[in-house]
Amino acid sequence: MAEVTFPTKSSFFNTLSKLIDTCSKSPKLLEIIQGHFRATQSSNFTFLPDIQGFDSQENLENEFIDYINISLVPISPQAMISDNPNYISEPQGDPDRIYMDGCFDLMHSGHYNAIRQAKALGKFLVVGVHSDAEIARNKGPPVMNELERYTLARSCKWVDEVVENAPYSPTIELLNSLNCRYAAHGDDLSINENGDDCMSILKRAGRCKIFKRTEGISTTQLVGKLLLMTKDVWEKVDTPVTSSSVFAKEVETTTQGNKKHLLTTSRRISEFSNKKEPKPDDIIVYIDGTFDLFHIGHIETLKRAKSLGNYLIVGVHDDETVNKYKGSNFPIMNLHDRVMCVLSNKYVDEVIIGAPWVVSRELITGFNIKIVVQGTELKSDPSLKKCRKGSIDVDDDPFTISKELGIYHEIESVSKISTQTIIDRIIDNRTNFFNKFKVFTQKEINYYQNKEFIQEV
Repeated sequence: MAEVTFPTKSSFFNTLSKLIDTCSKSPKLLEIIQGHFRATQSSNFTFLPDIQGFDSQENLENEFIDYINISLVPISPQAMISDNPNYISEPQGDPDRIYMDGCFDLMHSGHYNAIRQAKALGKFLVVGVHSDAEIARNKGPPVMNELERYTLARSCKWVDEVVENAPYSPTIELLNSLNCRYAAHGDDLSINENGDDCMSILKRAGRCKIFKRTEGISTTQLVGKLLLMTKDVWEKVDTPVTSSSVFAKEVETTTQGNKKHLLTTSRRISEFSNKKEPKPDDIIVYIDGTFDLFHIGHIETLKRAKSLGNYLIVGVHDDETVNKYKGSNFPIMNLHDRVMCVLSNKYVDEVIIGAPWVVSRELITGFNIKIVVQGTELKSDPSLKKCRKGSIDVDDDPFTISKELGIYHEIESVSKISTQTIIDRIIDNRTNFFNKFKVFTQKEINYYQNKEFIQEV
């Protein structure tokens, strides 16, 4: 009997799923697996015999039983497969219906790329979104509330159905009730309140598909950036931390070893693109902006802009322009991250990457724009004058040409949520978010140290 070494938990569970699928008709083996299964805490797992080397089912069973009795200890009830032998023997659900779940808090391109990959594993994607209470119980309170996160998920172009208040650890019964054969998850391990892998039951049942986690971006990293906002912002807040500089130093120290960068490839941008050309008679609407910390205020504005025509082009300003406009540590998300968030939205047809600050005549003519829209956050807002710097003239109206042409339209977003609203939530609860940030930063460091290559879907 040959030993197989697994470098990561992901490869361990993937192989285990294949084994169970192979042995699903053996009640004897299933009974052993139900009662004796443990993933060790080390980075290497020596668990499975080389089943190709057995010439009969009986020999496989005997060797496997001996191996487990020697090597493994009983697992906790939470991690066991159901006692019903039919639990995994006859998978139910449509194989083209894929289920994935998540918190989807402070959504970024990593979330959207995960959703895109999950959709690519089938034809119809059901997305479960956890409630505020479920997230708080398993990993601490979210920044965005559940209604905001439900809206964000529904606005994504790859999502076909949303399940609200989804359980943190999905079950086979849940998949069956949704008529989904498989769940999809990234190659990073997600742990529930009991310390178990959230997807363990589905993995052992052969009903979980793994895709590549998007490296270089995470909610944890965004929270870290927000915790490092300028000193004058932090000093407005009354917290147990007496010195903003001391607090900032703590955040900086925590982030050491986890400073990753989003590496955007042309292939990924192509996968996000709609590849949709406007028709000659389309009413083309143009709106531009920062779209930092993509939130429901952005979504409502994009939805209303799209309703004015039938083809929506969104201009996303580059990082340098945004910093000149807003100053401080803005933007929080870099240009590529913001672009891919916008491209993921179902109301958007095309994006201009690094759009100019001024909506010029050349831009309007070159893209055959019929309506130019400005959203709630006005470019000419006088309150932002003190933040602006560099070459941006606060007295110049970037929409002068569109107003002269009579194609300018201003819309008020129904939502009162803004990027500043999200920042204020972090500021108001910075001690709690910092404690959570420290825990998840270490988890990310562990992931990067133990990850193995997986091809992006």
